Amino acid sequence: MPGSLSEVVGLLELEQLEVDLYRGSQPELSSMTRVFGGQVAAQALMAAQLTVPEDRSVHSLHIYFILGGDPSIPIVYDVEKIRDGRSFTTRRVAARQHGAIIFYMTASFQVEEEGFNHQDSMPDVPPPEDSTPLIELINTRGQEGVDIWENEWASFDLRYVGDNRAEDDPQRELVPVVQRLWFRANGELPASPAIHNAAFTYISDFSLLGASLLPHGVFIGQPDVQAASIDHVIWFHHPMKVDEWLLYDQKSPSASGARGLSTARVFAQDGTLVATVAQEGLIRPVKPRD
Repeated sequence: MPGSLSEVVGLLELEQLEVDLYRGSQPELSSMTRVFGGQVAAQALMAAQLTVPEDRSVHSLHIYFILGGDPSIPIVYDVEKIRDGRSFTTRRVAARQHGAIIFYMTASFQVEEEGFNHQDSMPDVPPPEDSTPLIELINTRGQEGVDIWENEWASFDLRYVGDNRAEDDPQRELVPVVQRLWFRANGELPASPAIHNAAFTYISDFSLLGASLLPHGVFIGQPDVQAASIDHVIWFHHPMKVDEWLLYDQKSPSASGARGLSTARVFAQDGTLVATVAQEGLIRPVKPRD
């Protein structure tokens, strides 16, 4: 995982191999045995954006994680131009390693238009400065986790809000699983909207699946849980600045069949709903061997 924001930005600078064919690099140092899904998704979005006119912005992407990526070799991104219409543009991206497709993404882009407007209200939560830096929570699990965090996740500042609803809140029983975090890039990103959209796609894969484990008292990284992203969807509602605070309001409506479903609303600090995210992933209990 990248240890700095500049390394994340470097990962988003793809090498063009041929028309609509790109290669993405890997972090120089990583303790991970497979590529972080957010990295593949962000690089795939960058590849798609490189083939789309500048007057069109991504409004949705749909992803399937098919195989775990190998962090020791680059990833090749093959962009298929599905449609170029007057208002919408559609791209499909296949990520390949070792001769196999490890990832598919379909992304849709749209010219800016005026229309009807409404949105959910932002929940009443403590501001980032009154929320707990995530590294403090990780510190309760031991120094090893802190070292890994500082080496591989320092590119983003994340603050844990938790679920601050009152015990007598009538919504508590209706929506029993809530996890909230503030996050922003740990530094200033280039002004390009394409970079901000890709950086958000990168970090959107962090913590979302973990919300589906909250009711069961376990977390990703425990030896008795096998966890992996399966599919991932983002709807982009408004332009966002990922180097400014964003609230990740996560819920998990269901877990079954060794899969967990999580959804999330993403708000800017001024209350604007900038994105909605959904993810289903593997959360398989691992039985100890005799």
